[in-house]
Amino acid sequence: MASRKFSIRDERGTTLLEFAIGATVFLTAMFAVLEFGRALWIHNALADAARRGARYATLQCSPSDAGCPNSATSVQRVKNVVVYGDPNGGTKPLVDNLTTANVDVTYAGFGLDTGTVSVSITGYQFQFVLPLLVKTITMPGYTTTLPAENAGYLPPNM
Repeated sequence: MASRKFSIRDERGTTLLEFAIGATVFLTAMFAVLEFGRALWIHNALADAARRGARYATLQCSPSDAGCPNSATSVQRVKNVVVYGDPNGGTKPLVDNLTTANVDVTYAGFGLDTGTVSVSITGYQFQFVLPLLVKTITMPGYTTTLPAENAGYLPPNM
């Protein structure tokens, strides 16, 4: 059996193949880190939006208090604060794909220094920029419950 000598010509393309394998592993890891970081940012932004909305809601009137000015629009204003950062609403949400339909506002026994208000964000769909296996995931619910506060408003039934 004759022995065969290997030359550089026999190894053409191996460098390209090694680079392709290494680049695939590196780029996959890099994009996974970027997507995880973005998901963590969205998670924190949604938790903060629920807290911000609850803080704003504690200073509003309960929708059931007909004697309070603007009580009919208090829930919508709270939802606008959560989504847009402004009680009057806006055109660009603070978090992409977040709508007022994702926000629930619940007043329980709300009055002058009594009761609580809960603001929750549910059903938010996180969309991956570079989908590998899945395109969206549903983020967990974010709820903040705070006690009522007195902002100088005295309800007429007191």
